[in-house]
Amino acid sequence: MFSKILIANRGEIAVRIIRACREMGISTVAVYSQADKDALHVSIADESYCIGGPQVADSYLNMAAILTVAVVSGAQAIHPGYGLLSENAKFVSLCEKCNIEFIGPSSEMISKLGDKDEARRTMKNAGVPVTPGTDIIDDVGTAKQKAAEIGFPVLIKARSGGGGRGIRLVRREEEFENAFNSASAEAASAFGDGAVYIEKYLKPVKHIEMQLLCDKFGNVICLGERECSVQRKNQKLIEESPSPAITPEIRANMMAAAKKAALAVGYENAGTVEFLLDENKNFYFMEMNTRLQVEHPVTEMVTGIDLVQWQIRIAAGARLTVTQEKVYLHGNAIECRINSEDPDNNFRPSCGTINLLHIPGGPNVRFDTAIYQDYTVPPYYDSMIGKLIVQARSRELAIRKMKMALSELIILGVIHNRGLHLDILSDEDFVNGTYTTSFMEEFEKRHRAAKKENE
Repeated sequence: MFSKILIANRGEIAVRIIRACREMGISTVAVYSQADKDALHVSIADESYCIGGPQVADSYLNMAAILTVAVVSGAQAIHPGYGLLSENAKFVSLCEKCNIEFIGPSSEMISKLGDKDEARRTMKNAGVPVTPGTDIIDDVGTAKQKAAEIGFPVLIKARSGGGGRGIRLVRREEEFENAFNSASAEAASAFGDGAVYIEKYLKPVKHIEMQLLCDKFGNVICLGERECSVQRKNQKLIEESPSPAITPEIRANMMAAAKKAALAVGYENAGTVEFLLDENKNFYFMEMNTRLQVEHPVTEMVTGIDLVQWQIRIAAGARLTVTQEKVYLHGNAIECRINSEDPDNNFRPSCGTINLLHIPGGPNVRFDTAIYQDYTVPPYYDSMIGKLIVQARSRELAIRKMKMALSELIILGVIHNRGLHLDILSDEDFVNGTYTTSFMEEFEKRHRAAKKENE
């Protein structure tokens, strides 16, 4: 087992990883930007090193600085968390060259699955159902012809990257050329790769993901699904497990497909296979995330399995001791992402000093965060400042518990989206579990109309 791990991240996920390490008796090394000198992860780690200026390019994406700290501090492994360098094959390759264990899959695996076009072809060959679409197309004329054959509407999707960038929905043929060029340009700017492909746009659909743990001995277990259909501009807001749309039969088939996907590529460590589920209950492979997901606590709450600790054990060469037969989903869990942004003002990010903070408590209520009283939320990073997670015996009780926890959560000093979550949890489509990835678009339209009517 490792004796010292460097955490190459910030915010709540850095705090989460440090806590897991401390439970395991592992020393921790934090890295931070000048803007994060007073951050919680800096103060609770055993060692902390400033690696650059406030911008992520100067600090949290500064590979040379991070690796230098790892070597100087004597860290044997690096945990990347999510985002930032977590799916950067170049960084993983540099870790490998420095004989530092990267807590995640190999650089080769990240490259293979990060290429969404290659991943689609690999899954198709392995017998995993994929959305109808094309391989990479460079010529806009050919792409337009293929899109017409697939049938509009279609999605133009970047081969690399994520976070909703390099994706364009095209409803009509006359919109295609501009959308194709725009998606390619955005992908080239964001990921250094302008290659795109086309997929049939499926609607209405649910976004379902399966959590996997895979050790270095070919053992694979699936820890059930997370429902992630409450999204705004491809960014998730609320996740839950189990999904209200999944029957035991669909779950078994989807879990089998997810495990087949992992075995097809010889995957190692924690990973997530994402599927689209259509109205006829057909599911299609979308992509495989080669890292810890933001919403991993939902799975931890219903399974009782610590995903971060297992990531560390697997990276250290341990064999999975949990078998598929011992994986059970206990009750229902829901996670709400608490973002410092203004839902009434086009979700404009909000910064400032937290002058009052009250965190809800009680059985099976968890708040993963890095904020504290008098902490100043900086303007340079993602707007998520916490994740509120609850677990209860049934979905109805979980919704009720989450409403209670949200009502008790007090964060003064920044504008945040607690009220939005309360509105969503009371919405009929959410309550009955029929919501799809179109939910937020329709939800916002209804609320804008109601607001205009009341003016």
